[in-house]
Amino acid sequence: MNEVLTAFAVVFSFDTISVIFLGALAGILIGIIPGLTVNMGIALLLPLTYSFQGVSGILLLLGVYCGAIYGGSITAILISTPGTPASAATVLDGYPMAKRGEAGRALGLSTMGSLFGGVFSTIALILVAPLLATVATGFSAPEYFALAIFGISIITSVSSQSIIKGLMGGGLGLAIATIGLDPMTSGMRFTFDSVWLMGGVSFIPVLVGLFAFSQGLLSFEEDYRERVSHSVQKHVAKITRILPSWSDFKRCLPTWLRSSAIGTAIGTIPGVGGDISSWIAYNEAKRWSKKPEEFGKGSPEGVSAPEAGANAVSGGCMVPLMTLGIPGDGATAIIMGAFLVQGLALGPQLFTEHPVEVNTIFIGLMLANLFMGLLGFMGMKLFVKVMDIPRTILVPTILLLCTVGAYTVNHSMVDVFVMMGAGILAYILIKLDFSMSPIVIGIILGPLAETNLRRSLMMSQGDISIFFTRPVCAAFIVIALLTLVLPILSPALKKRRGKKTAQS
Repeated sequence: MNEVLTAFAVVFSFDTISVIFLGALAGILIGIIPGLTVNMGIALLLPLTYSFQGVSGILLLLGVYCGAIYGGSITAILISTPGTPASAATVLDGYPMAKRGEAGRALGLSTMGSLFGGVFSTIALILVAPLLATVATGFSAPEYFALAIFGISIITSVSSQSIIKGLMGGGLGLAIATIGLDPMTSGMRFTFDSVWLMGGVSFIPVLVGLFAFSQGLLSFEEDYRERVSHSVQKHVAKITRILPSWSDFKRCLPTWLRSSAIGTAIGTIPGVGGDISSWIAYNEAKRWSKKPEEFGKGSPEGVSAPEAGANAVSGGCMVPLMTLGIPGDGATAIIMGAFLVQGLALGPQLFTEHPVEVNTIFIGLMLANLFMGLLGFMGMKLFVKVMDIPRTILVPTILLLCTVGAYTVNHSMVDVFVMMGAGILAYILIKLDFSMSPIVIGIILGPLAETNLRRSLMMSQGDISIFFTRPVCAAFIVIALLTLVLPILSPALKKRRGKKTAQS
């Protein structure tokens, strides 16, 4: 009880409330601007966490996370352009509502759905995470190795359409993780006799380069194309009343509950993410609706469902991150970096060794969602004006922030060059339809897998049966193998079934 009261005192201090508020505000602004993704926004602000005391930096990023997922719905509704991938399903009914003069109603429903989903998932996190952490307290080196292998296996889920490219990206991340001193013997590996690489490749500049600098380059290219094609900006619908009416609230409440439960459950599965959750929530809303014929033409449930589903992922993704040290999606993989910066080891020990910090994060995430909803209802007309910022100002600002952020990590120009190199590499890989999340997962979980593999083999004197005779360890390895193999076998099995059906 004392830990909870201390956490409340920390969160409700002026400094922490200001940080969460500014994080949610920055997230909404990032989400509104098409081309700026959730991952990019978090990566861009990650270097700032070095200057914060305690978990304030983590709470800042959580505010950005919640705000950015919601912010993407504003452009999806007003100009039929999803600000984030998670808002793509919102376009289907949000934009038709805006075209018929109900932009304010659509924005109100999306804001309420986002708020409902975020609060729902945070409550689920508070209830589920401590229980799962208690189960995981009995883990030792073999279980942690199996857990890391399971985490690495989710790269097939967070990959682009090509699983092979996802595996290649994960392999690249694992290779980067081996640079530096050997964690067991302190021998130099892949340093090319460079003093700068003895400590490994700095994690934060790589993240900023992969997610932020590369997106700045892509935005620069997109702006150039628009100038060449002389494309015209879309007309923004007029916004009137935003607060949902009582009839809309009653009509959409079951949809919010169902979609929030779907989003939370999907968020707990590593590698799935808000974009998939929003589509599943939309599909289920249509299936359960009394008026399915309205979907695609401006249905209130069609706006509410994807937003509640997408925002409920935020709390769900924090469950595997905090209890097992496995990032639920690309955004939480970057937030994981903020935990590392503050010296907080993720996993069951986090709950036993840092109970105040854990409760602070729980309360802070709830507050971030409440601020997101409050800002959405009160500042909507102001947020819309952000879409008018020209890319000629926006893109150079992003690239400048990337450079400053990378430099502030160690006050070294080497980190700036690492960031730029990672950004240029990411730009090329994105053009080749690679996903950046597998690379990050490989960098994060590679050292965990390697260290615990070697510790396990020392425990068993080189006998690999230790990984199969321990039930939890064996279960994680089997699940990891299934996670890797099923996406490869599924297309072949579907093709075979299709041939049998055609023959019969």
